[in-house]
Amino acid sequence: MPDLAFELALHARGLRRIAGVDEAGRGPLAGPVAAAAVILPRGFSCPGLDDSKKISPAKRDRLFALLTGNPAIAWAVAMADCEEIDRLNILRASHLAMRRAVESLDPHPDHCLIDGLRVRDFPFPHDAIVKGDGLSLSIAAASIIAKVTRDRLMGEIDREFPEFGFARHQGYGTKGHLEALRIHGPCRHHRRSFQPVAQLTLLFDRP
Repeated sequence: MPDLAFELALHARGLRRIAGVDEAGRGPLAGPVAAAAVILPRGFSCPGLDDSKKISPAKRDRLFALLTGNPAIAWAVAMADCEEIDRLNILRASHLAMRRAVESLDPHPDHCLIDGLRVRDFPFPHDAIVKGDGLSLSIAAASIIAKVTRDRLMGEIDREFPEFGFARHQGYGTKGHLEALRIHGPCRHHRRSFQPVAQLTLLFDRP
């Protein structure tokens, strides 16, 4: 289970505001990529808080409410949309969303703990932690907020384009989603740089 060991080590160096940063939505064929930045108070405890991928949707929703409703927690969430993903590539778009999330924190953090590999040219000092959402409580909290925020947005997109079933699969390439793509062609929320969307874009003329 994640804990505060990384955060405490930074506190020991005199750094006060430590932001955990994580993203959600790199792999889907549609929708934005979301990123969250979270600063937990010292001594924070939240039983059951873990990597969002290991937690059921109902438990994620409960944790999201606890985290975002706690006035002692500073948090922000940001997106990079499908047009930015297609223009920049998914890695650079993910980093853009992360930067936007951290920049939205006021005041800015002294240091960031980022899930994954180091982010080139990131405008804040940071440590990269591979599989950090299962190691750092701050990153785990960010993973919950990013995932729930994005899933809820995909629910809104589902109401706009119900034929794709976005609320069920959040844009991932499930069998049902791929079949809907073959029937209807891509909508404006699909990532046209991703296969098989790119190929189907050539066959359909849809805004």
